[in-house]
Amino acid sequence: MSEMSDELTKLATIAADMKLPADLRNKAVEQLGNISTHEALLVLLELAANEGLITKERELALKQARQIIKSGH
Repeated sequence: MSEMSDELTKLATIAADMKLPADLRNKAVEQLGNISTHEALLVLLELAANEGLITKERELALKQARQIIKSGH
């Protein structure tokens, strides 16, 4: 379980790091969506609420969160 939370933490850090290229941040958000756990959902919702990210990235995080909810996880 600790390994999963380490991965979530790393992906969240990448997704929120505005110094990194946008495509890398977006891939991190998509990977969080692919993990499809409750913890990943919470991370995605945090990213969607992060006003430091550009709107497009926040919308991607919200889209990924929505897919996790629809899948029933």
